[in-house]
Amino acid sequence: MAEAIAWQDASQEIEASSAGLSPLGFVADMTTQTLIKNGYAAAGLASKPIALEAWESADIVINMSGRASEFAFRNFRGHAKIEDWEIEDPYGDSAKYQGTYESVRDRVAELAGRLRKQFAAKDSSVKQ
Repeated sequence: MAEAIAWQDASQEIEASSAGLSPLGFVADMTTQTLIKNGYAAAGLASKPIALEAWESADIVINMSGRASEFAFRNFRGHAKIEDWEIEDPYGDSAKYQGTYESVRDRVAELAGRLRKQFAAKDSSVKQ
């Protein structure tokens, strides 16, 4: 969900790519349905593991695994770029998908706002 939401709502600030620590190997139907119901494109989404190359090239890694970063990402270097988001995994409970979608949408919007401010601060310091 986060990838689709970021691509649509925050593509100026975020180049999103989703990957998981324990991916299902497929995108759950309820995820697709929830995204479409809320006006987001779901085509092209995939469930895949996080690759070392993706980890190393990322500026920020959002951890929604429900596990503490130091344990979840022990096989990766550079824990400073991890941001933990407490987002409930709705898989297996269709009643929870809309609430999860709203939580993710709000967190993506908050992150985009923070990044916008950081970009603006960098731009103003370069112009001075």
